[in-house]
Amino acid sequence: MAEHHLAPPIRRSLAEAPETGHNRWHPDLEPALIVADGDEILVDCRDGLDGQVVVTSVDADLLAMDLNRPHPMTGPIFVEGAEPGDVLQVDIIEVRTDTFGSTPVIPGFGLLADRFPDPYLVTWGLHNGAASSGRLPGITIPEDAFIGVIGVAPSAERLAHWTAREAAVDALPPTADGAAPTHEPYASTGVRTIPPRELGGNLDVMQIRTGSTLFLPVDVPGALLSLGDIHFAQGDGEVCGCAIETHGQARIRVSAHRNVRHRPTTPLIESTEPAFRAGRRHISTTGMPIDEDGRIHPMDTTLAAKNAIELMIQWLGDEAGLTREQAYVVCSASVDLRISEIVDVPHPVVSALCPLDIFTEIRPQRG
Repeated sequence: MAEHHLAPPIRRSLAEAPETGHNRWHPDLEPALIVADGDEILVDCRDGLDGQVVVTSVDADLLAMDLNRPHPMTGPIFVEGAEPGDVLQVDIIEVRTDTFGSTPVIPGFGLLADRFPDPYLVTWGLHNGAASSGRLPGITIPEDAFIGVIGVAPSAERLAHWTAREAAVDALPPTADGAAPTHEPYASTGVRTIPPRELGGNLDVMQIRTGSTLFLPVDVPGALLSLGDIHFAQGDGEVCGCAIETHGQARIRVSAHRNVRHRPTTPLIESTEPAFRAGRRHISTTGMPIDEDGRIHPMDTTLAAKNAIELMIQWLGDEAGLTREQAYVVCSASVDLRISEIVDVPHPVVSALCPLDIFTEIRPQRG
């Protein structure tokens, strides 16, 4: 097993150094790093706003933000031996954050965008496991750092499918404006990072934290894993559209599996809740508002919840040998539904969390 450090110059924005990362999903990007199955990588990550908020920023500065630039990602990482149809396992060994963070209220964005039309910015000092701000006296937010954006590249066929189905619901189309890198055809055909999708992306699922394991379906040779958008902390839902956004690092281990009992079709997460959330370890499925015919039902959290539960029923069948009826009862008795994010049009994410301590005999198989 080897160790690698993928270190773009995160103190320079991706806009300033467009060849040091990317902010669109596309199958034809050249790998930034090639690793072997089982290798560890320390990944430096820019904040999700690409450095557009700094210590001296004020409310009015938000009006000049380029909203085509968010979610600069580090990668792609080519995992030797990973092939289409495999499952990529990503062990999140550690997530670290910078000492500065921000939470902007951006006009026109967020769950209550119609009620908060003016820009408002909170900047945070991140020290000793807590976030504090002069704009929020008397409040400290405990650290629960996680990776906001992580996923693998789509095949050309899936890229075309995503582009077409999002065009059908007037979602943000591909655009070269703000794209990095800037070369074609990538810049004008890569899909935007705002909505999460089946292969991951802007999930904003806080369970992708230190000590968790993420399982992703592989679409292209090498998987082409990318990540970024470190969050110091976030409430489920990320209702104003931003968490405590910060630069950071993630230490990960990658491995590919071909022979598995359960083959996820959307991101699957095994994680432990932090002590202040009872410390239980869970498996989480992720649902989005996409029907069986592949059509998007924009911002339909009910459909996303149904899909999360259906995927959990499938996991319980594959891993625990339960019938669908048995699994449905377990879901009702023990599985928690959480709105992980409700702002990334057109795909909110609902997570279904099943505590692993309810099982006396089974444990997830990892290939």
